[in-house]
Amino acid sequence: MQTHEIRRRFLDHFVRAGHTEVPSASLILADPNLLFVNAGMVQFVPYFLGQQTPPYARATSVQKCVRTLDIENVGITTRHNTFFQMAGNFSFGDYFKREAISLAWTLLTAPVADGGYGFDPERLWVTVYLDDDEAERMWLEIGVPSERIQRRGMADNYWSMGIPGPCGPCSEIYFDRGPEFGVEGGPEADEDRYIEIWNLVFMQNERGQGRGKDDFEILGPLPKQNIDTGMGVERVAFLLQGVENVYETDLLRPIIDKAEELTGRSYGVEHADDVRFRVIADHARTAAMLIADGVNPGNDGRGYVLRRLLRRIVRSARLLGAEKPVMAEFMRIVSDLMAPSYPELATDLRRIETVAVGEETAFLKTLNTGSTLFDNTAAAVKAEGGRTIPGTDAFTLHDTYGFPIDLTLEMAAEAGLAVDEDGFRTLMAEQRKRAKEDAQARKHAHADLTIYKELVDRGATEFTGFDELTSEATVLALIIDGVRAPVASQGQDVEVILDRSPLYAESGGQIADRGTITASGVKLRVDDVQKIAKTLWVHKATVEQGQITEGDAVLAQADQAWRNGATQGHSGTHMVHAALRQVLGPNAVQAGSLNKPGYLRFDFNWQGQLSDRQKADIEAVSNDAVGANFPVNTFVTDLPDAKRMGALALFGENYGDEVRVVEIGGPFSMELCGGTHVRHSSQIGPITLLGESSVGSGIRRVEAFVGLDSYRYLAKERALLAGVASSLKVPSDEVPARVEQLVERLKVAEKELERTKTAAVLASAASFVDKAERIGSVLLVAVAAPEGVPAGDLRTLATDIRGRFGAEPAVVVLLGDVDGKVPFVVTVNKPAQELGFKAGDLVSSFGSSIAGRGGGKPEMAQGAGSDPTGIAAGLAAVRARVAESAG
Repeated sequence: MQTHEIRRRFLDHFVRAGHTEVPSASLILADPNLLFVNAGMVQFVPYFLGQQTPPYARATSVQKCVRTLDIENVGITTRHNTFFQMAGNFSFGDYFKREAISLAWTLLTAPVADGGYGFDPERLWVTVYLDDDEAERMWLEIGVPSERIQRRGMADNYWSMGIPGPCGPCSEIYFDRGPEFGVEGGPEADEDRYIEIWNLVFMQNERGQGRGKDDFEILGPLPKQNIDTGMGVERVAFLLQGVENVYETDLLRPIIDKAEELTGRSYGVEHADDVRFRVIADHARTAAMLIADGVNPGNDGRGYVLRRLLRRIVRSARLLGAEKPVMAEFMRIVSDLMAPSYPELATDLRRIETVAVGEETAFLKTLNTGSTLFDNTAAAVKAEGGRTIPGTDAFTLHDTYGFPIDLTLEMAAEAGLAVDEDGFRTLMAEQRKRAKEDAQARKHAHADLTIYKELVDRGATEFTGFDELTSEATVLALIIDGVRAPVASQGQDVEVILDRSPLYAESGGQIADRGTITASGVKLRVDDVQKIAKTLWVHKATVEQGQITEGDAVLAQADQAWRNGATQGHSGTHMVHAALRQVLGPNAVQAGSLNKPGYLRFDFNWQGQLSDRQKADIEAVSNDAVGANFPVNTFVTDLPDAKRMGALALFGENYGDEVRVVEIGGPFSMELCGGTHVRHSSQIGPITLLGESSVGSGIRRVEAFVGLDSYRYLAKERALLAGVASSLKVPSDEVPARVEQLVERLKVAEKELERTKTAAVLASAASFVDKAERIGSVLLVAVAAPEGVPAGDLRTLATDIRGRFGAEPAVVVLLGDVDGKVPFVVTVNKPAQELGFKAGDLVSSFGSSIAGRGGGKPEMAQGAGSDPTGIAAGLAAVRARVAESAG
């Protein structure tokens, strides 16, 4: 049975049982505890916590999930996946244990012809919580014999979110794969043979503080008993498809086949290669799903996880023998495989490819850089007579330069060196510990939104700001320091909830309106407006005059100047987005934005810096659209219709069934947007691009002023240009040419100065030759170079001195002093090399004195130290070393 069919049967089964089918949430949710959605119940958390009233009594979904704690284990075993699909059914105070057990058993064991999965009941085992007699009795009644029911403790069969909140016992269903996969005895004996496929959580209690899976207090029963179940789609797939693990299933094995084609290696021959094939299959699918939901490679958070996944794909492919880029091929096959369930992968394939290929290109450069750094490190180790690359160096290569440890190990072996793996692992463990402690410090119970629940249930705030800036309203609630308050007095900060409001609540990149709330003798200054549950407007205000009381009739007013500027900024953002796509093409897709009065910032997916011509064209297209005075139309429709019309959506955003479309100039710009806008494009005023920069791999940013802020900026630039023209005594239009002439003259002068400095340095070579010491049969120049001589000139000087000794054996050691650093050069001529002297070996004699290291070839070695006070001791150490060797 194909995986897409497994998903469909699950949903159909529960829809027939009265459940509402709920689409998968994005992998990215606004939850402070989660990097990614990692369980099927995450989008329903507010219902389980009692913060919101669910719109249905029972629901079913197949949720996209990503878990990243085990990235390093992916491929090593066949049990770890970063991306997986969790099928679940949920009851919010409706049914409980008996029906949950019956529904699960029926789907698993019903014949395929009747819509079930057709599992043999004789091969299914169940576990229950230690004292859950009720669940055991129900399993016995359904036909599971007592010898296939096992009781397990809190660590295995008691569920919680890991933080204070709902919890309860659970019952897990296992499938017996047979004696060839392990020993008899059920899940307690062998969880490789007995594979867990479904977990039924009976959410009935509330947990308190504590740590771990079994160290917390159970405070008491929940007001309502809930059901939360999770069936692993991938696990069921490999069992029903008769293969040995998830990597052999219909959604992963074709990726391995493609990897075989691209690398020339075969899966199933060597374990090390199999690990790499599985890494590619797993990570390619996860990366595509993350990019589709709006994640872009970066240096922290979600972006860093995606970057790691993509780089592990490239690394694994290279180790398997791939010589050409592979990412586009992998993204295409993932799209082909997953699109029947997630059609956005097909419609958005070009953007997904662009992001993934961009990271691959960047990482291939990193690999080249890392290889160079490794060569230098290996040379330094050998120069000091060592045979092992220190763990600190391996960690630096890995952590700072993104150079994978297994490549370090492989290249070290080729160079005849070992790696201090224990030291590396210790540093990695310390880094993980710090990250874990940081995450734990940030992890807390879900923000307590219970106080807003009654207000959310009462109904959404009516936003009147699309049509008016002043609205009559009623105060529904006042909240001070997280507690409902009947009244707020002068000087107090207060959250005000109104039944209707013209003030825009921050969302969609547009910051909140500023404004006032007034009544007779009462005035509040509103500095921010935020949304709760996407429906409730919370006005964060300060009482400047009088007292405000719950139930008061008030007048809410948005600051007109602020709103005018905000609408210019937001509409200007749409102009710039449309211009980017017109100039750069459809792959220039929005990755984020911020707009406020007079200013906009727009992030988009793109590889490489924009040219001056491209920036000029984007600004010109934007202002042409402003000058065209396009009408701005808004309308509400359903999401499928909006997409059919070509409306652009922000990737990773969760939209409801109905969406608001903002259309500017017909086909010029059409986007899903809930923000406020001008009525005609000419009201935006001039748009002036301030610049363009990188904010991460594959993401560029443009910033611009609009309206009066644009005018003020241009006026300032004009005044600056006039000042420069006056100083140069040329007309304004001749300033660029005049500045170019001055720059060229400066370059010529700098080059002449460099030549003079070099000549002066070389002129001192004769004096250094005069200072040569004869030690045995070798002439040694070991001196401190003049202060301030840079490393490049030091090398030139050393080479010149060496050349003056002709056929006499000579060793030259120069140590410099430049801004507290100690650059050094060691060079040995051929006659001295024939006597056994090597430049790299001599570095080790003085390196510790100046806290430095370096390396090179027998003829020339160089590097730098950080302790100028050790120069004299270092030179003495060189003399001793040469004397020892010459003797």
